[in-house]
Amino acid sequence: MAVYTHVSAEALAAFLSRYDVGDLVSAKGIAEGVENSNYLVDTTKGRFILTLYEKRVDAGDLPFFMALLDHLADKGLPVPPAIKDRRGVEIQELEGRPACLIKFLPGVSLSHPTVSQALAAGDALGRLHRAVGDFIGFRENSMGQPTWQALYERCGSSLDMIAPGLHRDLGFAIGDLAATWDRDGLDRCAIHADLFPDNVLMLGDQVTGLIDFYFACHDIRLYDLAVMHAAWAFDATGAHHDAAVGTALIAGYARHFALTDEDRAGFNDLAVGACIRFTLSRAWDWLNTPADALVTRKDPLAFWRRVRVYDPDLARRSPTLQ
Repeated sequence: MAVYTHVSAEALAAFLSRYDVGDLVSAKGIAEGVENSNYLVDTTKGRFILTLYEKRVDAGDLPFFMALLDHLADKGLPVPPAIKDRRGVEIQELEGRPACLIKFLPGVSLSHPTVSQALAAGDALGRLHRAVGDFIGFRENSMGQPTWQALYERCGSSLDMIAPGLHRDLGFAIGDLAATWDRDGLDRCAIHADLFPDNVLMLGDQVTGLIDFYFACHDIRLYDLAVMHAAWAFDATGAHHDAAVGTALIAGYARHFALTDEDRAGFNDLAVGACIRFTLSRAWDWLNTPADALVTRKDPLAFWRRVRVYDPDLARRSPTLQ
């Protein structure tokens, strides 16, 4: 269970007394998520999510995340804004951690999205990008393309412990992409940057929640779609590509932003970038997470394998993708 900070019933009851949300009935740690400690909290007035922000989330970024969620909620997007206490404060402190009480959203996250669910999810991302057109907040992408080389160097030759030759192959891929990444003409806006299937709540084919905005930032708009495509259009191993799901995501998104010829020409490069970003972050965790940690490490190669679909030429030059 990914609950790093334990909260006693007494401490939680005292915390809730700051709000007009009723009295504590029950609280249960939520296993999903790797960045923060989350609890499902029931009170006499309803259900909420309590999030304690652990060290991987910079407390200085929380005002940006909260402002973005408030903006999207005001625009009618199904997002979970933080609840203000009686003094109008959203960001609190609990057990020595920044903490927020967050609106509960119904729905379940998907393991195997269907084509119709992918269409709805792509549409939801398009609506999100429409809604941030007048959002003035700004945060650099802490895992954006300019950071990949440094993270690659920090992982170093230990990458070959994950797969022999991975250090060489990733180095080539990062170098190739650096030359073409920052093209003129690509829109930038606030993006989610992590819209995996487990960050989209659904009931049937209806999107009921877009959650976990803790990588949200300002970056290339279509990169957000590329991240989503790489996350949704493959199985968990990255070995099997569901082209129909990927096509449906793009079709749903195109209801709001029609893809130009230039967009389509550059999309695969953005998707390769998404694969590199998650290969690197997973590799760092794989190499540096203690064996007795609460978090289950995720296979870095699951995202690296996706490059075969997006850049067959790179795959032919990379022994680890054969």
